[in-house]
Amino acid sequence: MSKLKAIVVEDERLPRLSLLAKLEELRHTVEVVDACDSYEAARMSILTHRPDLLFLDIQLQGRDSIQLLDELKQTITLPYVIFTTAYSDRKYLMSAIKLSAVDYLLKPIDKGELAAAVAKAADRAEADVQSVPAGKLCFKSANGRIIVAADDIAYIKAEGNYSHVITFRSMDLVTESLLSLEQRLPAEMFVRVDRSTIVNLTKIYRLNNQQHTCTFLSPDGQTLQLKLTKSGMEQLLMQLG
Repeated sequence: MSKLKAIVVEDERLPRLSLLAKLEELRHTVEVVDACDSYEAARMSILTHRPDLLFLDIQLQGRDSIQLLDELKQTITLPYVIFTTAYSDRKYLMSAIKLSAVDYLLKPIDKGELAAAVAKAADRAEADVQSVPAGKLCFKSANGRIIVAADDIAYIKAEGNYSHVITFRSMDLVTESLLSLEQRLPAEMFVRVDRSTIVNLTKIYRLNNQQHTCTFLSPDGQTLQLKLTKSGMEQLLMQLG
């Protein structure tokens, strides 16, 4: 499984740096993409990066981080959450349980407890992936998850940090980068042909070298056409042999 993309939210500098240093020792499992010191910075970063895992301080400069999660879940599927706090507060512990938080760590955070919490998050992520039916793929979207049969996908196009998954029936915007998708798509079916395009090799029906177009054919006879760059067409021809 690929690394968990994580954001650290901690409004105090020294605890934030301490947690980042400890997470560096877990870099084989976690990739920290941002560290935030305020409610608003955290909200914007989470909406931008769509992390898999969130290390979240209970109190952010006097504001309640439970409120932040309540606000975010109106727009996106919440990441796995590991709460961090200097206080063993039953009220917040109950809120964490209701939000299905992965864990609740007391500061100063123990390295062993942190490693165990990260392992628990990785296990949850793995279980979620394995729960997807055979032959289908699960993608994160703004409002949840999309499950699509791999055989239905014609191609995928980058859209900034997001991607459009184009099937023979629909086009869905997913909150994952093309690089992230490339790392977990079946290599025997999907290949990246340029900086912004992944194609399903098994659905290619016709190539036009002069116009740089690729036509895909579904099992029930539907076709889709994709315009490629010159280098994209050359890369695709190389993959096809």
